[in-house]
Amino acid sequence: MENRWISADKGWEEVAAGVWRLRVGNPSGRTPSSIVQPLHKTEALERMGSGSLPFQLSEIELRTDQLRTVITLPLQRDERLYGLGLQFMRMNHRGRTRYLRVNSDPKQDTGETHAPVPWYVSSLGYGIYVDTSRIATIYCGSAVRSDCLYGEAKDRNSDPDWKATPVSDQVEMVIPDQGAELYVFAGPTILDAVRRYNLYHGGGVLPPRWGLGFWHRVPKSYSADEVLKEAMEFRERGVPCDVIGLEPGWHSRSYPVTYEWHEGRFPDPAGFVDEMKKNGFRVNLWEHPYVSPDAGIYEPLKALSGSHTVWHGLVPDYTLPEARQIYSDQHRREHVDKGVSGYKLDECDGSELTRNSWIFPEHAEFPSGYDGEQMRQIYGLALQKMTADLFRAAGRRTYGLVRASNGCASSMPYVLYSDLYDHRSFVRALCNSGFSGLLWTPEVRKAENAEDWVRRMQVVCLSPLAMLNAWADGTKPWSFPEAEPVVTKYIRLRMRLIPYLYSAFARYYEEGVPPIRPMALEEAFAARNARGESKLDSTDFAYGASAESELDDQYMLGDSMLVAPLFAGERSRQVYLPVGVWYDFDTGIRHEGGRYIEASPGLDTIPVYVRDGSIIPMMPELPHVPRQGEQVAIELHHYGTTSGKFRLFDDDGESFAYEQGEYRWREAVLRVLEEGRYETSVSPAEQGWSSAYSGFTWVCHHLGTK
Repeated sequence: MENRWISADKGWEEVAAGVWRLRVGNPSGRTPSSIVQPLHKTEALERMGSGSLPFQLSEIELRTDQLRTVITLPLQRDERLYGLGLQFMRMNHRGRTRYLRVNSDPKQDTGETHAPVPWYVSSLGYGIYVDTSRIATIYCGSAVRSDCLYGEAKDRNSDPDWKATPVSDQVEMVIPDQGAELYVFAGPTILDAVRRYNLYHGGGVLPPRWGLGFWHRVPKSYSADEVLKEAMEFRERGVPCDVIGLEPGWHSRSYPVTYEWHEGRFPDPAGFVDEMKKNGFRVNLWEHPYVSPDAGIYEPLKALSGSHTVWHGLVPDYTLPEARQIYSDQHRREHVDKGVSGYKLDECDGSELTRNSWIFPEHAEFPSGYDGEQMRQIYGLALQKMTADLFRAAGRRTYGLVRASNGCASSMPYVLYSDLYDHRSFVRALCNSGFSGLLWTPEVRKAENAEDWVRRMQVVCLSPLAMLNAWADGTKPWSFPEAEPVVTKYIRLRMRLIPYLYSAFARYYEEGVPPIRPMALEEAFAARNARGESKLDSTDFAYGASAESELDDQYMLGDSMLVAPLFAGERSRQVYLPVGVWYDFDTGIRHEGGRYIEASPGLDTIPVYVRDGSIIPMMPELPHVPRQGEQVAIELHHYGTTSGKFRLFDDDGESFAYEQGEYRWREAVLRVLEEGRYETSVSPAEQGWSSAYSGFTWVCHHLGTK
């Protein structure tokens, strides 16, 4: 069997500014990009320039044979590696081996996850991606070749610096395919590489404005009357809510599913959805991909499905246009035309890591030619694309939930979730998602006590999708009466922050900047790690002399707000503030950055810090997000004593008109003058522009007279 080394000094193509592609061998054309078919944001990439790499492309080598492709890339001694999709166990993968199979509820640090992405980004400011639907294995400096530069044999009996994982000078990516399509994304910073990855794959998603409101999912077998009654309790209690999610019981049959309304529970689906909308609620429907023999679309899909079933339901091959058409016609007629706003796409991942095992096998066959391994890796993506296109055809943006994804997903209007429930892992996944063009919700389902309830609710209200999922436990925001005021406070804060969050997502769409970012994407922190520094502040650093913490328990929310969650049982925590001046969001206390501080808030507060000079736009505490065409007044909150500006995104909030230029960036500026005085301005909406904002009021927290 021929085994060929290929030096990558030839064949590279710069496909966009700072993005290089190399095709070698005979790779499968069935890949994440063939599913998503992203529209590359070449103009935005051009504005970034060509960037730079810390190595030569010729240093990359590939070896192919009839079974696999091995890609070898250079790795410096102190380099850190991030990304690889939605990872729950750690952030820096240096020294680890990753097996990137789509799988539900990972509890071991193997790389398997709901959304494994064969993409990593380095602390040196570059990114590597392989566009494949095969299960990639990545040796992130965990394998040492005989010619390794760091081949330093140690005596474990006598050498105190002996390591179980020796230092390697290379990354090896193994793809079980006869070729590969490899991409390199330039920096110079780690955030630049992430931005290029997102922009090349279509930019970030811009959800409808209502998608950023609060979500509540009702118990699985609720009827239309029970759903409406529970929804209206939000209004009666003054708790904002925009989306109500229905769980499996809305189907006439489920596990497998029919996609048809249960006539007893929902005798008038269109009337139910309309009544919910009149009261300010959007309806989101749970479903999974496995089609019941009782479904009307079962027979038409039978010849277009795989060789194996799941829960005795068909596994349709949605890479086929005919299968997509059958699904889309039924969903448009029964759901979208009736006013449903989106879907929760469950169980498109499969399971071998839980106490149950269910999924089609890797040797399954599909009419398109995909095998079971490939189909499982891209199935979540295929469902996202198909349903997103369904709403696009209707001229309405959607926002939903999905349990499996892969590469090229940044433009998909879906947020990942899991049946795992460890709160620390949830926060770590929230941080990690920002590396790989993914969104993640640390949804709340239940809690062992009021403290755990509050800490979970605080975090979810400061995430990409704020949701309480009561499908099994029947919980509500007021389930712990003693905690209800705190929980309501943060749901209302979520509502107030929507202009800020919506603008952050607009920047994600235009510039590829993730709305939720781990600290490693902050320039000062990334530079420290790239230099391999191990000490920040010997006085305040409470974790000991080494500052090697991955900071996987704090994150940036937009450009200006730093969120540092506490977990049940904690009374205080250490928070790292990047270089600069920061202000406590709740108390206004000033802190110097570039060091760790101790935060000791009560249960009624999650530590949030605002960068000096920041402007945070806020709207009133409304029951739900204003409808398309409605205007809302904005308060512009300025923090600190230095000048600042904020770019506020202004469009209709629901349609795709922004893609045709029907939007405006409104620039709010506060300029500090002498002797504590300041002046403010907001760029006007030109005549004829239908603005979402009726007016602006400035609130200055640390300045003197205007």
